[in-house]
Amino acid sequence: MITRVATQPGRVVNYMEFVPYITTMDGVYTAKTLYDGYDPEHPETFKTCYDQRVYDYFLERGKMTDEPLESMARAMHDHFVIKGMNELLARYEKYMVVGVMGGSAMKRTDPAYRQIALVSKHLTELGSLMVSGGGPGAMEATALGAFLAGRDDAEIDKSLAILAKAPCYDGEGYMEAAFEVYKNYGRNPDYECLSIPTWLYGHEPTAPFASHIAKLFGNCVREDLLLTVAYGGILYSPGSAGTMQEIFQDAVQNHYLTLGISSPMVFLGREFWTQTMPAYTMLKQLSDSGRYKNLLLSITDREQVIVDTITQFQQHCRETL
Repeated sequence: MITRVATQPGRVVNYMEFVPYITTMDGVYTAKTLYDGYDPEHPETFKTCYDQRVYDYFLERGKMTDEPLESMARAMHDHFVIKGMNELLARYEKYMVVGVMGGSAMKRTDPAYRQIALVSKHLTELGSLMVSGGGPGAMEATALGAFLAGRDDAEIDKSLAILAKAPCYDGEGYMEAAFEVYKNYGRNPDYECLSIPTWLYGHEPTAPFASHIAKLFGNCVREDLLLTVAYGGILYSPGSAGTMQEIFQDAVQNHYLTLGISSPMVFLGREFWTQTMPAYTMLKQLSDSGRYKNLLLSITDREQVIVDTITQFQQHCRETL
């Protein structure tokens, strides 16, 4: 292994000892390990917690580094994190893993945020493992819903009242509000949730609510993982360019039956996906004309319809696979 580099004549050092991240992770991150060193009562400590130190180093070395040893260190880190993620996924039937995609700019006060949280909560209670990109907006709502699984739905609104104090991820008090909710409830060990964030978007704080956080350096790997592990279907909530990319990448997987099966593509927000960003309209036309095949498309404004669509697909898989 090329894990050593000469820095002076006659002196050899282990490069892995000098990176601020753990290259041989034993599993995935949790809120406790990712935010080690952060005290919400002292917001300034966020700048020196593990997650921020790694992000600062990542920027310093370059998002697309040309240093061979740094590239190898990042690849090794991601390898072990993905290994830990796969150990979690192995505990679930593939069709019970459900993804949620949507914009990071979605405010905590947006009605869609609450809808996503409720959908995630109910599907988690029914045995699904919810997966998201781990960041703010729709991604945080996914993790929040799973975090509150097993409790009364009213706890969603109580949590939202706390989070509403800092509705935008780039606003003051954002992480403090998240950790207030986290501290108020604590984690229920009966329910799990997976987030797959990336340091490429390290300016967007990772939500602390997911039980398992597979934070990676490689965003291209991360994007593919998000779409591939969500065998049980994906909910698309309002987003922008990144969400559009995920929609059509997912459509390609389903068209070619890349995973051996087509999974539901459920769109939340009829007006948004047919008028503002008419991705649903386009896919429906392509599907109806036969240009795209095997697409299981649906669109709704109601969270119960989403839950029913996903659970019916899971029941179909349970009976046929």
